Amino acid sequence: MRRDVTARLQLTVSEPALMALQIAVAGGATSERLTLTLDDAVLDPPRELDAGHGGRTHVLDCAPGELVVEYVAQVEGRQEVPAPPLSAEMDRLLAMRPSRYCPSDRLLATASREFGSVEGAEARIAAVTGWVRDRLAYVGGSSKPTDDAVDTLLLGEGVCRDYAHLVVTLLRALDVPARLVAVYAPGLFPMDFHAVVEAWTGSRWVVVDATGLAPRESMLRIHTGRDAADTAFLTTHHGVVELTSIQVMAVVDELPKEDPGAVVELG
Repeated sequence: MRRDVTARLQLTVSEPALMALQIAVAGGATSERLTLTLDDAVLDPPRELDAGHGGRTHVLDCAPGELVVEYVAQVEGRQEVPAPPLSAEMDRLLAMRPSRYCPSDRLLATASREFGSVEGAEARIAAVTGWVRDRLAYVGGSSKPTDDAVDTLLLGEGVCRDYAHLVVTLLRALDVPARLVAVYAPGLFPMDFHAVVEAWTGSRWVVVDATGLAPRESMLRIHTGRDAADTAFLTTHHGVVELTSIQVMAVVDELPKEDPGAVVELG
């Protein structure tokens, strides 16, 4: 399987800014290129930091101007995920704790009422994913960047990150380790960065996507974290930055057919 991905961001930097970009394929690619230009002048490569699970964060100190970020990559076959910097057990413990967008402690009663009779991690993963798929309506622009899983549950609609946050939150409330993964998703429409969930079955991490908008088998991991606070494609830590345009493309040489009942692991 060969996948080709591109991402192009246009930003207006009004004040000197520190930015963290998370758009590169986790673990590297067969070939890739990251180019940054400020007012048409090519910038030096940004600093690359290891973010765990193969994820790479590119850090940039940027002066005011019109910034264009372009990333192009090709991946042949499957990339294995490097071992996390923490122990595997600690990694799973972190994936059971409440976080900014996944306040699992606030949905304990809901999770117990809806899924308390479901036994076993795999069965709970399937039940929660199906429940969220049936409960929510996918509506672009319906949620705010500050909405967490409780807001999504009350609203009854959202986009991919909202679906993922609610799945993660309910699974954690059931003591099933779960985390958010930002991916490139061939077959997604409309094309954009996509958010899915990795959940621990007791023996392995499997990927689930309550939106069902793209086949999981062809997805490419970008970044892995507790929630969207860890996996955002762009974070501005100081300064003033406006995202004026974003274009994302992900294609595969042969798009697989999605089987909702299949067990899929992300590379």
